Amino acid sequence: MKIALITGVTAGFGEAICRKLIQANYQVIGTGRRTERLDKLKNEFGESFYPLAFDLRDTAAIEKALNSLPKSLSAVDLLINNAGLALGLEPAHKTNLNDWYQMIDTNIKGLVTVTRLILPQMVDRNSGHIINLGSIAGNYPYPGGNVYGGTKAFVKQFSLNLRADLAGTAIKVTNLEPGLCGDTEFSNVRFKGDVQKAAKVYEHIDYVKPEDIAEIVLWLNNQPPHVNINRIEVMPVAQTFSPLAVAKKSIV
Repeated sequence: MKIALITGVTAGFGEAICRKLIQANYQVIGTGRRTERLDKLKNEFGESFYPLAFDLRDTAAIEKALNSLPKSLSAVDLLINNAGLALGLEPAHKTNLNDWYQMIDTNIKGLVTVTRLILPQMVDRNSGHIINLGSIAGNYPYPGGNVYGGTKAFVKQFSLNLRADLAGTAIKVTNLEPGLCGDTEFSNVRFKGDVQKAAKVYEHIDYVKPEDIAEIVLWLNNQPPHVNINRIEVMPVAQTFSPLAVAKKSIV
């Protein structure tokens, strides 16, 4: 039985991935801040799910939680760095600086901390797979994407650099880059609880769903030992590339 550690398991992609992997007979270690949701998953899945409660911005809490894992769960086969968030959609000169800091601390600092703590035992065993949840925002700029897009560009390059560092090992690294995905709390968090504003983002669109991402995660991890998918970009058919913006001079 493979052991998977998933960050941000209490909603959206993380919860869907958790469900899919448990259905596929994985043992899942799930992390999150909301203990009541972790408890709910534990009650549902029993021994197949092991909860760890911590905030990804708290390095000491991450270390303490991971060090508390029982020996039977210490050899993680699959690390899914899923937890992350976007805050606000204002232009850079109008944004809340604390929102920037929170995105950096969660999307970058938290991700690299978990990776650094889990990776040595993968190297020791010469076995494992790290799947980072990036975003098309790390590939294509858009107004208001500023620091969020910057954090996801970091995740993409970090994933590629991990592959370079792990040359000669059997460890896999993948950056999974979704586009417009609904049925998550992503936009609710971005717009700080404005449900109507969040709903407008997905109105009349056949968007990618968390279950679609979960299927891709399982497929990625089930590739033959000699196959590594470096990056995989996923959009709904309804979403594609926009023309480059050109600001024309005003005519007086």
